[in-house]
Amino acid sequence: MTTPGQGIPGTPGGYVVFGPLANCTLDVCPVEWSVYKYRPSIAANSVFIALFAISIVIHAFLGFRWRQWNFMTLMMFGCLVEIGGYAGRLVLYNNPFSFGGFMDQIVLITIAPVFFTAGIYITLSKTINFLAPEVSRIKPELFYWIFIPLDIVCLILQAAGGAISVVSSGGSQTGVDIAMTGLGLQVGGLFFFSTLFIDYVARYIRKKPSSPLGTRMRVFLGFLGAAILLIFTRCVYRCYELSKGYVHSNLITDQGLFIGLEGVLIIIATFCLCVGHPGLIFGRDEPKAMSLHTLNEPTNVESKA
Repeated sequence: MTTPGQGIPGTPGGYVVFGPLANCTLDVCPVEWSVYKYRPSIAANSVFIALFAISIVIHAFLGFRWRQWNFMTLMMFGCLVEIGGYAGRLVLYNNPFSFGGFMDQIVLITIAPVFFTAGIYITLSKTINFLAPEVSRIKPELFYWIFIPLDIVCLILQAAGGAISVVSSGGSQTGVDIAMTGLGLQVGGLFFFSTLFIDYVARYIRKKPSSPLGTRMRVFLGFLGAAILLIFTRCVYRCYELSKGYVHSNLITDQGLFIGLEGVLIIIATFCLCVGHPGLIFGRDEPKAMSLHTLNEPTNVESKA
């Protein structure tokens, strides 16, 4: 019998199918012996790499145009991490038994959305401060102090879980559990954040200021909300996918599900954040608090953008 991470019982010739010492190739081992039990699609993963590269260019342009440096940096870095992850999946197409390719994509694709959510948290805090901070149940600054540290903790846990899995040759349930904790915290944080986001918009509308939300602000909030929903759905899927670990999960072997609930959702979210970009509202200036008294003046929200 082989130990976890070394192979599978009865493997002819003593080939190792998973772990740093994996020596299986498609020449001697069937793809069904690999962790995913399939060869990742060249077409799908190449498209994702191209789309994330396009997203980087767009966010760089918008960031420099509107001088939204923090948001631009987070979005670009997140997209770069995604590209690194999907490059790992291309490695797995050539050799589904590549442990380096597997861990590269499992860690990078898992942690990348943390950077997108950090950008969203910062943006909503600025938006509340721009519109009417007195309407919010919590101070806008608390969005920084609550959700950004939580995002950092999620990133550390997910990265640490992946690192432990690498060191243990993928056989440690501890690494999976730590990564799962990070994903679970991310889901919980997004849910709490979404609740505050919806509550703020509802409370703001109920105040019925003489200058209602303009078209530009509604578009901005709509696409920002769509990005949050997409990332939240993806995180729920990844939690469930990894709940049984890397080796024994049935969901992890479903490529179509991965493409639809990971790749497609996240790339759409990054483009939603191109439309729901803080520069659309704040322009080149730092947002300034706009009280309900100010909103009663002739200048409306849309004209402030």
